[in-house]
Amino acid sequence: MTQDEMKKAAGWAALEYVKPGSIVGVGTGSTVNHFIDALATMKKEIKGAVSSSVASTEKLKELGIPVFECNDVFSLDVYVDGADEINGKNEMIKGGGAALTREKIVAAISEKFICIVDNTKQVEILGQFPLPVEVIPMARSYVARELVKLGGDPAYREGVVTDNGNMILDVHNMQITNAKELEDKINSLAGVVTVGLFAHRGADVLLVGSPDGVKKFD
Repeated sequence: MTQDEMKKAAGWAALEYVKPGSIVGVGTGSTVNHFIDALATMKKEIKGAVSSSVASTEKLKELGIPVFECNDVFSLDVYVDGADEINGKNEMIKGGGAALTREKIVAAISEKFICIVDNTKQVEILGQFPLPVEVIPMARSYVARELVKLGGDPAYREGVVTDNGNMILDVHNMQITNAKELEDKINSLAGVVTVGLFAHRGADVLLVGSPDGVKKFD
């Protein structure tokens, strides 16, 4: 089974958590694209979706799924999204696609977070994947200096502007053993919009596509 086939299996497995008549939180990325394809098969049974990125919004609309603004929704039953890395506590690094801030907002208003990944995303210790930090442009250099003090090696993601008009710093060479503490420290830096650590709001259910089928962890 190829990596993409494992992603597809996980994406389609998440349909089990979609309630008829609901508005579904939809994340961003290649695995989520498979979930959107799956969601389209039951688009007449749901009210629509709240999306975490422009790219996902476009795909949802192309498939005929109504998209609601986050501000118009009090809460969501379920949010389905991928991860760049996830540990045994269901804490994640996200933001490889630069949509981390909007993903955090949608996750925050959702009752249940379903994370869908292929088995290459499971790790014991977070940090091998560079940790994304969204920053306001004028704060880029200051935040980078502070990230060095925290033990990281930040690199400006050139040519990338987030959907919010900001920049991304990718922090390399970190072994993240206390994800909640680091999330708090980075989020407290002036000019940081948010960090791609999803530790305080981790996944409630993890669906992992593997050669042996989809495995569930909660």
